[in-house]
Amino acid sequence: MTTTFGGSPEGALVLRDVTKRFGDTPAVNGMTFTAQRGEVLALLGPNGAGKTTTVEMCEGFLKPTSGSISVLGIDPVTQPEKVRSRIGIMLQGGGSYSGIKVREMLELTASYNQDPMDIDWLIELLGLGGLQKTTYRRLSGGQKQRLSLALAMIGRPELIFLDEPTAGMDAQSRLAVWDIVSAMRRDGVSVLLTTHLMDEAEALADKVVIVDRGTVVAEGTPAELTSHERSPLLSLETASALDLPALNAALARFDVSAEASRPLHYQVAGAASPELIAALAAEAAAQNVQIRGLGVSHRNLEDVFLDITGRELRS
Repeated sequence: MTTTFGGSPEGALVLRDVTKRFGDTPAVNGMTFTAQRGEVLALLGPNGAGKTTTVEMCEGFLKPTSGSISVLGIDPVTQPEKVRSRIGIMLQGGGSYSGIKVREMLELTASYNQDPMDIDWLIELLGLGGLQKTTYRRLSGGQKQRLSLALAMIGRPELIFLDEPTAGMDAQSRLAVWDIVSAMRRDGVSVLLTTHLMDEAEALADKVVIVDRGTVVAEGTPAELTSHERSPLLSLETASALDLPALNAALARFDVSAEASRPLHYQVAGAASPELIAALAAEAAAQNVQIRGLGVSHRNLEDVFLDITGRELRS
């Protein structure tokens, strides 16, 4: 996968104090961040945080209310077609005609590009060989995603936007897409990734930008965001649910408390002393709950994301 670069030596994507209002409602409110060339940037946020609006402004489909955006040194407001000739866009819904066949869609998209990638190579890369004569509407969700990625890659983009690239994919397809994203980065392609899968962002991203309510609330490398001055976390996995109030009553003398990170998974912030571990095990035994796993770890990206954006459901 070879890409020739041009344009400005600044970041591949630069947003400076970008706002977007729909009437009186601010969807994006002072967004500022930079994706460097050859970098995978994960843009994370809860539903309604402004991610989609931000990406659509970068792609030249929406105009910001104020602020500036540079895409490969080009203003997407004044030169949207020039921007789109140098980027790739992977839509989560696929973006194909329902009756068109897989190979026909690839050939059609290739015809729009001056130097498209080899269609047969893309078909093999993304495991579409047995689907070439299948109409789009008959594809599974994961197959549509793989086709959408092929369509985004076919024009040899310098910057590619991936929206939930592994949604609906099986484990094998998901790992294959991770390998493709890593290969694009090695070839110098810049990637802006939006995903709700925190392990995906942690595995792929050079830089993470977390947004909430239209503004950047945290950014840094995954290592920077997950390192913290808090004590290491004692993590506990059980076969059935623990009674948290009872567990925390048993732990009160250690001046720590447990919280559920997700179903059947619990965390305790504090030094993993033998006495604390013994108290945890004793209380689990008293509740007749089997411990499946017990270890010491530091926060992962999901913990950071939930700490920053909150754990409550949103409308």
